[in-house]
Amino acid sequence: MKENDIEKAQDRLEVLEKIENLEKEGKFDIDAENDPPTIPLPPENIDYLKKKYYSKFKNIVANKVGEKFLNDIIKENKLIIRKINGIENFKKVQTGAIITCNHFNPFDSFSIEQVFRISEQAKTKKLYKVIREGNYTNFPGFYGFLFRNCDTLPLSSNKRTMIEFKKAVDTILQRGDFILIFPEQSMWWNYRKPKPLKNGAFKLATKNNVPVIPIFITMEDSNIMGEDGFPIQEYTINIGEPIYSNEKLSDRENTEIMKEENFKIWKEVYEEFYKIPLEYTTKKEKVSVN
Repeated sequence: MKENDIEKAQDRLEVLEKIENLEKEGKFDIDAENDPPTIPLPPENIDYLKKKYYSKFKNIVANKVGEKFLNDIIKENKLIIRKINGIENFKKVQTGAIITCNHFNPFDSFSIEQVFRISEQAKTKKLYKVIREGNYTNFPGFYGFLFRNCDTLPLSSNKRTMIEFKKAVDTILQRGDFILIFPEQSMWWNYRKPKPLKNGAFKLATKNNVPVIPIFITMEDSNIMGEDGFPIQEYTINIGEPIYSNEKLSDRENTEIMKEENFKIWKEVYEEFYKIPLEYTTKKEKVSVN
């Protein structure tokens, strides 16, 4: 059987159909994947800042394993980064920062890890990733190990845990590290459009007086066919100018303005790269792109 004759995986076809339906319904913040059910995360089951010895040890091991995994998937063309635009925007941030990125593949966070390394920010900073609760509490196997130990910050449905989450975020940003947040709040596999953004990332940036670094990844079919019968995507990582809050405005005003500016940057990148206007199939115009 030729590479191009690989049958398209049924689960990927189902996800694409679900994404198509979710867009039509305007439900942009619902995941299209069949993830394991979420198990609530109580505060006693998480050590956000890795203060305990065993947490620290597992974190060191996980980071080494994760670094090797990243090198391997790049070498094996499972992650293809064709180009990075705007690396200077990443390099020039000397304080802590929130990184925002569109979310369309489990490997997109590894793309940001690679940018973090290439920019040489990794020499003096750490990169944390905000993840969903279920990925931390109930994801199996190798990826579950990385989710639980590799500089991740799980959200939680438990209010007491979220208090600890916010304290950890404040500490991380104030000491000058970076936090990656996917502000669309959902992963849609190989979805190319920017989705409407939630406030959380911008609230945290405003509260801590740190910039938001907006990243929008565009993609093209490569000539390599994946095991799922779809072409592996080649990524262009587009890094926008850092977005800063205005000290003359309230936190609420800054949150809204930074969110709008972030979406504007993403929209411009999308339309410039794909040479088409950003339009959704959502009925009754539930979504505004202005």
